[in-house]
Parts: sequence; structure tokens; C-alpha cells
Amino acid sequence: MSETVLIVGTGLGLSASLARLCFSKKMKVIMASRNIAKLQELKNEVKGETFECDSSSRESVSNLFKQLDKTVGTPNLVIYNASSRPKKSSIVDLDPIETQKAINITCFGAFLVAQEATKRMIKRKNGSIFFTGATAGIKGFANSSAFAMGKFALRGLAQSLARELHPKGIHIAHFVIDGVIGKEPKGEYQAMDPDQIAKTYLQFHHQDKSVWSWEVELRTSVENF
Repeated sequence: MSETVLIVGTGLGLSASLARLCFSKKMKVIMASRNIAKLQELKNEVKGETFECDSSSRESVSNLFKQLDKTVGTPNLVIYNASSRPKKSSIVDLDPIETQKAINITCFGAFLVAQEATKRMIKRKNGSIFFTGATAGIKGFANSSAFAMGKFALRGLAQSLARELHPKGIHIAHFVIDGVIGKEPKGEYQAMDPDQIAKTYLQFHHQDKSVWSWEVELRTSVENF
């Protein structure tokens, strides 16, 4: 029986690379996004399914998994790729409402998705739940406190869940993407190839239990850290 991957927060960058790679490995691809219209071409390419989902909404995430229960069942791999990054601004000028929305998408949504996935995976004692992090989850930059709060919380969630769920057979992993993702250099930055990043996610999914990792940092060879 082929495996199923659920990508929450699917876009046309890293998520698309993940979808294509999983499809090439004979996995059933499920994509969830607030805007599924933009995914039509990708959906056709990977012969996948799309579901509308606002990851920051408890009801929306719950409905997503209930729909999956009726169709493909519990995914083998769940990837939380949703994130929100408000415009860089001083703490004095940040809009509290927009900041709260960003935090809800970046980390509260990850909690909601992980909770629903865990409820199902724990019954069969296997599965993988992966979170896409960023440099901001390791160090907070000036004028970027809203993004740092969300990504720090995301990393804390992943670390806590790894300690809780690894002994129960559920593989948790957090991926620190330290750089700009793209096929071509962006300004002064050398870009990180999303296809190569995707390979690391799948490598983690296939790790033997004797060598499970919970976190990896990915960056180009010239990125300062």
C-alpha cells in the first residue's frame, strides 16, 4: 500500500517541490491551503487532492482531518509548511492584530495540525510530523519580533513533541531553513534549491528508528551562521 503525505500551507515553492518528490516516490499527495485555486496546475501534475484549510482555525483543521478520515485515512507523513511574516517593523509600530494573526498561523496552527495528526497516528504507533522552521526560530533579528515569536514557538513545539512522541513511534522533525529558497540567486544571496531541501525531508521520513533526528539546519555553503 502506498503512503500518503499531507502538506499543510501548500504554496508553489518548497511545498511544490515536496509534492513532486513525494509523487515521484509513489506517495499519495494531499495539499491543504487557504487558496487552493492557485494549486490547480500542481494538483494535476502530482495527481493529488486539495482541501481548503485555514490552519489557524481549530474548526477548519478539525474538518480537514475528518474529511481525510472519509477518503484517504491517516497520512503517513504530515508537513506543516504554513507561516506568516509581517512586514519588518519596530516593536513600537507593529500592529497587534496582524502580529497575533501571524503567530496563530506560524505556531498555533502547527499545534492544531500536530494534535489532530497525533490523535490518529498514535493508534497505529507510527507516522511522521514535520515542521518547517527558519533562522528566526534560532535567533531573533531586530525589527522582526513577530516572526521570531512564531518561529521560536514552533521550534519549542517540535522539540517538546519529539520527546513525547518518539517513544510512541511518531517521528517529529524541525527543519531550520537558514537562507533564501529559490532556483536562482536573489540579490546578494545564494538561493537554496527547494528540490534539494525536499530530499532532506524525505530522508528524515525514511530514517531508521535507531537513528531518528528531531532537527536539522539547512543552508548554502556560503551562508554565514
